[in-house]
Amino acid sequence: MSEKILWIDDEIDLLKPHIVFLEKKGYQVTPVNNVNEALELIDSEKFALTLIDENMPGISGLEAIPMIKEKDNSLKIVMVTKSEEEHIMEEAIGSQIADYILKPVNPNQILLSLKKNLQQDDLVEQKTILQYQQEFRNLSMELSYLRTYQDWAEYYKKILNWEIKFDKVADNEFADLLQSQKEEANIQFAKFIENNYEDWLHDSEKPVMSHTLFKEKVKPEVEKEKVLLLMIDNLRYDQWKVIEPLFTKHYNKISEDYYYSILPTATQYARNSFFAGLMPSEIEKRFPEKWFNDNEEGNKNEYERDFLEDQMKRIGLGSKSMKYLKVLNADFEKKIYDDFNQHKNNDLLVIVYNFIDILSHAKTDNHIVDQLIRDDKTFRSLTLNWFENSSLMKIIKAAAESGYKLVITTDHGTIYVKKPSKVVGDRETSTNIRYKTGKSLTYDDSDVWAITAPEKLFLPKGNLSSKYIFAKSNIFLAYPKNYNHFVNYYKETYQHGGISLEECIIPISILEPK
Repeated sequence: MSEKILWIDDEIDLLKPHIVFLEKKGYQVTPVNNVNEALELIDSEKFALTLIDENMPGISGLEAIPMIKEKDNSLKIVMVTKSEEEHIMEEAIGSQIADYILKPVNPNQILLSLKKNLQQDDLVEQKTILQYQQEFRNLSMELSYLRTYQDWAEYYKKILNWEIKFDKVADNEFADLLQSQKEEANIQFAKFIENNYEDWLHDSEKPVMSHTLFKEKVKPEVEKEKVLLLMIDNLRYDQWKVIEPLFTKHYNKISEDYYYSILPTATQYARNSFFAGLMPSEIEKRFPEKWFNDNEEGNKNEYERDFLEDQMKRIGLGSKSMKYLKVLNADFEKKIYDDFNQHKNNDLLVIVYNFIDILSHAKTDNHIVDQLIRDDKTFRSLTLNWFENSSLMKIIKAAAESGYKLVITTDHGTIYVKKPSKVVGDRETSTNIRYKTGKSLTYDDSDVWAITAPEKLFLPKGNLSSKYIFAKSNIFLAYPKNYNHFVNYYKETYQHGGISLEECIIPISILEPK
């Protein structure tokens, strides 16, 4: 079915050749020479788009825009004007026109505008599918040649770039094919981590990791100027790419990089490691009264500020003033914005922002959120919507105006789990769904990476025979008792703590005020 176009121009008879051209291209064009007649037509017919002359006798094009929108707010409007005056353009754009064309117009100009406004989604979808079909074989072949942590990071970024492109594609067949490629990549990535992770902790050739990130990436910035360090808990790389344009409204991106979260990819381990600049067993040794193992009572992220202050002293930033704030709810987020003038003179302002972690847990526990987040695509969409309407963006704007350089990062990512794997443990076994630690664990070797000597990975030992197991790919760990209930409760939820591209390879971006 061809698109119906309404063309409003007081000299419409002179545009007959243009109308014939568009009709040959498959559009149905209804020409009228005044706004009143056009408004009557909009009441009785459904149009996809209207072309309207800006300068007409009687009701002008600009005056007509709100009248048309009141009749049909979904109707796209393209304004045709001979004026290049800035205030005309601003008024038209402010009236929510879809496009404007400068006179004298030619048929191809109009055709391009119609395609852009009426067929863009279809054209983007066709182009995306064609490009992916061409790239599919390359991605499959490249997977066999990934050898280094740099290779894996670049491959993962290619995958998520396609995922974000497919967010705009209705054809799920190819998005599903991409997901299959990512699942296969995660299987191979787990093998890569098993073969290399311990070496990273003892050799010099290693990626930037949780315990080295602050010293290697944040310290050089704090030494030069004041920095807002925004730690967004549980932020995946794909989510960062989706919300990045919100931050670049006020900041220019200087650099974007990745780093590898330590194992377990869980807040208690990874975020404490980031702030302390130490591995978990080193934190336990240095701060025995401030580290709580999984099976011990206590707030396991209560001392992040203390860990950061200690690290700053150790690495030569002891003279710098630092303010640490943790946002756990929208009210405190708003309070930080309201009180921003009290914080803006610190050399280092740290904000830990817990929204995404709260959201991912809410999918497990809240039926409404579970329905809103059905897959990674909807998770990205809801993340963007939250940030767009959050007080955090007001804080970011205020920080830019105050001259703060901005460092955005996270502690770990999260993965959408699908496959259960049975684990047997005693009452001292930790409860995490993606990793477990304890002294009596029975499990399927093919589903987990088992660590029998935690000290080699700088992990604390609850007792002499403690071991750790990390779930691979999209597996989650389930107890045999009430197995079916457990599986139904946690299947297709977001979890972290194990080994996957989504959990391990995470972003750090440095930006400067515009």
